[in-house]
Amino acid sequence: MKTYKNLSGTSGVVAYEIGKTYIKIKFDGESGIYTFDYKRPGKQLVEQMKLHAAKGQGLGSFISDKVGANFSSKK
Repeated sequence: MKTYKNLSGTSGVVAYEIGKTYIKIKFDGESGIYTFDYKRPGKQLVEQMKLHAAKGQGLGSFISDKVGANFSSKK
């Protein structure tokens, strides 16, 4: 996983991994890794999450505002 840049300094996201059809996210204070994929929450949201992750800004807010608990799995 890559460390999330967290340019705002306030994100709960600490790391991520991008795949062709998914993004995996590690949140601060959480023991598991969350997978968001094309099935859940869907391609459009996953692709937007990938863009935020690469920029290092806005990913946590985007998840809170647009995705919520609509993840595929937690391991």
